[in-house]
Order: sequence, then structure tokens, then C-alpha cells
Amino acid sequence: MSQTIAIIGAGPAGCALACLLAQRGVECLVFDDARKPSLLVGESLVPAAIPILRRLGIEPEVAAISSLKKGAALRHGSGEPRVDFAFQKLGNGVPEHAYNIPRPEFDALLRKRAETLGARFVVHRAAVSPTATDSDRDIQLDGESLAAAGLTRSNQPDLLIDASGRTRLFSRTLKIPADRGTRSDIAHFAHFENYSSDSVLDGQIVISVLECGWSWQIPLPGKTSVGVVLNNEAAATYGTTAAQRLEAIMRQNNVLNKKNYRRVTEVKTYSNYQLIAQRGYGNGWMLLGDALGFVDPMLSPGVFMALESASLMDELVFKTEHLSDRRLAQARKKYYREVQRWHRSWSRTIEYFYDGRLLSLGEMRPDIAENESRLSPRRLVDGLITKILSRLVSGSGTRSKFNQAALAKICQLLTTDQEMLANYAIKNSIQTDLDRYTDTNVAETPASAPGVTA
Repeated sequence: MSQTIAIIGAGPAGCALACLLAQRGVECLVFDDARKPSLLVGESLVPAAIPILRRLGIEPEVAAISSLKKGAALRHGSGEPRVDFAFQKLGNGVPEHAYNIPRPEFDALLRKRAETLGARFVVHRAAVSPTATDSDRDIQLDGESLAAAGLTRSNQPDLLIDASGRTRLFSRTLKIPADRGTRSDIAHFAHFENYSSDSVLDGQIVISVLECGWSWQIPLPGKTSVGVVLNNEAAATYGTTAAQRLEAIMRQNNVLNKKNYRRVTEVKTYSNYQLIAQRGYGNGWMLLGDALGFVDPMLSPGVFMALESASLMDELVFKTEHLSDRRLAQARKKYYREVQRWHRSWSRTIEYFYDGRLLSLGEMRPDIAENESRLSPRRLVDGLITKILSRLVSGSGTRSKFNQAALAKICQLLTTDQEMLANYAIKNSIQTDLDRYTDTNVAETPASAPGVTA
């Protein structure tokens, strides 16, 4: 079992693992480049993240800085149909709530907790290099990084963990290929004051199908996060900057266009966010969080997956001391497979929204309730929808084969109208002239170039 662990990156994944290792008495140091953006994607948790926060001992502190989140909503850009569902208490310690989090403050809480538990932080942008082919490790810290941590080449950490997020430090260094999702989307988002999020439940995140792509509204303390996700090529038709695009889409959509709202942050851009590395571990290294893979932001799995990957690595790789080399290799392999399984499950669930099936269910439910007898098969199946959806999107039952199969069967029985499905599916192209929507008077703020992760 490795005795000295170096974690590259101090985001949620890296700091959560540092907390868990420190609780086990494992010596670990965390490299933090101290570059903290003021705006970060991943502002909404799912209920399955709460048991991890409790294990880390920080739920009260998170609650104090966040908005309580009781559910989610999916709707068409016209406002109807709309599918609202509240989280349910589903066992295994998963509560019927989550939180919408201000990310910089949330990340700071995790770091402070790791420091309190004894993890050592090194303020340095770590760099690594491949080792010789006959070495017992594939990758090593460079001289400057070792010196910053008070180490020498003769006492490299036993295990290096890449928690560098979308930088994907180890994968780029070792030229590890990645499996990418089928979509080529870009996201623009910002924070707004005086903006109603259209929530009907406390902290409810509202996701809307737009003319092209989709949007999110996340209630935060004193403000609302509004983001839009659309195809890369389609994005260019809304403007040349992230600010122009976000404002244009908000102004031309009835459910997004509010009165007297004010943008109070820059507009941030994320892209290429469906990816998982084809290798998750090797000689002397492992991948963690976004450095291993990231999934579509639909349904807010991002921060949960960062925390869950840290929990899985801790449980599978570090829980048992003095593992043989063979057992350690098996533990690392199982960790990688479990993370892959999570990504596949989230992707399957998210696809129900992209292809229009979830909103089609929402369109049909009032008719079923009004016209079907209480014992009809369609009425009985309809009664399962809310429970199944709650389990899938909460993170509690996302990987359940039963839940996945049940939702697939429900959609097969109830969503047979192909025209309706096409109408509610996420479209990748613009079908109307949008020149009239571009507001050249919108104040612009610095943003990432199109197609480049901010």
C-alpha cells in the first residue's frame, strides 16, 4: 500500500480525497496552483452527494452558504409541458434534498476541511514528465514541483493522483486517448440579480428545451445562475462573443426573458464536456474526478461525480492496508470500472431528455389522469414515473438496472407519438432567422473563445 500520496489539483475531487485519506491517517500532500476562477460550472448538487458531505463533516457549513434544493423541473421553451418532481427520501442515507452551491465558497470549505484534518497543501502549479520505459513508474513530478513540496528525486511520492480537472494533466502527458460523447456542444452561463428562476419548489433547478439546445436556471443565494447549452455551429449564429450569445438567447425566449434583470458576472464558457479517459490508472498514478472523465451537465451530476470518485477511490484502494500488488491492481481496476459505470448510467438517463421522451411523458400525463380509469395499465404505469425519475436523477438509483429498465419500458408504452417526440427533442440547428435577436448594445465582458474551455 502506498504511504505517501500526492494529489495534483485542489478542486472538489482532490480536496475530498485529501479529507478521506487524512481521516485514515494516510500522509498526503495536495498541489494547488491557487488559480481560482470567480465563476465555475457545477453549482447544483444531487441528493446522493449529501452522505459524502456528512462523511466529510461539512454539511452544516455547506447548508449555511447554499440554497436548499428540493427538486427539479423539465419544460419546453414555451413553458408547457412541464415536468416537476420533488426529491424523495430513498434510503441508504440519501435525503430528500440537496443544495445549490456557490462554487468558490464550496471549494474553499473543502480545502479548509482537508487542512484541518491534516492534509498538506503546496501552492505550486505541479508539472510531471514521463519516466524511462524500464522504470517502475510511468510518470513523476518534475524538479521544481518536488522542491516546492520539500521533496527530492529520491523520495518521489509513492502514488500520484491527477485531480487537475479538465486540464487532464496525466492524460496529456502520457497521451492517453479518451472516449468522447456524441454531442459537440458549448455552454455559456453567468449570474443574474433580480431574476426569477421559475421554481415551484425550494431551490428547484429548471431545465428548458429551447429552439436550439437547452437552458438551466439555478437559484443561488441572492442571484440566479442562467446557462445555455447548444451545438457549437449553432452558437455562432447568436453572436461572436459569449455575452452576445447568452443575452440573445435569453431575450428571444419567452421563459428566459425576464424584466429588469441584471447580469453581475462575466459570461463563462465550457465545451467538449462528454469525455472519459481510456485508462484510469497505471504504474504509480491514478486519475480522479474530471481528470478521469466528465459527463454532460444536464441533471447536475458534475460535483457529485467528483465527490463520488474520491469516495470510491478511498473505499476501494485505500480502505484496506497492506494489499498485495495483485490485490492492489484489482482494486484500481474496480475503481476505474465503477466510475465508467457511473458515466454510462448518467448518460443513459440524460438521453431521455435529449431525445424528447421525458417531456413527451409530461405532455401525456394530464390526459392519462383525466381519461384513463384508475386500474388501466397506462394509469398504473403513470404512477411510477415520478418515483422512477426521482431515483434516477437523485444519484441514489441512477445505476439501478431496474430503474433504467422501468423508465425505458414506461417510455415505450407511453411515448409513441413520433411528432411529439421530435418537437420536444433537443435540436442542433437553427430553424429561424435570429439576426433580430442580436442586441449589439449588450455590455460585453471577457469570455473564452468559442469552443475553448474557460
